[in-house]
Amino acid sequence: MRKLYLLLAIVGLVLPHYFFISFLIVNGLDLQLFSSQLFANNISTFFVVDLVITAIVFWTFLYQEAQRWQMGNWWVYIVATVGNWSLLCLAVVSVLS
Repeated sequence: MRKLYLLLAIVGLVLPHYFFISFLIVNGLDLQLFSSQLFANNISTFFVVDLVITAIVFWTFLYQEAQRWQMGNWWVYIVATVGNWSLLCLAVVSVLS
């Protein structure tokens, strides 16, 4: 199972970033275009909202388990999640402003 999880983690890192880097190569860091494409239709908005809710559920679970198991440095997982979401947050801010 470890090898399977490692493979899935690598695919989960490489595949989404392939599309993001392709966008950056073609358009540069155009946050307005990024956010307009991110929320272009109901399906893409569905995925964004679903991902945000999933992250919030994960953070809640993480906090509870970290307290239960007295985990040290549990906040690193939140930082890693937010680090991947920083551009998404900037896009959302640009849409709202």
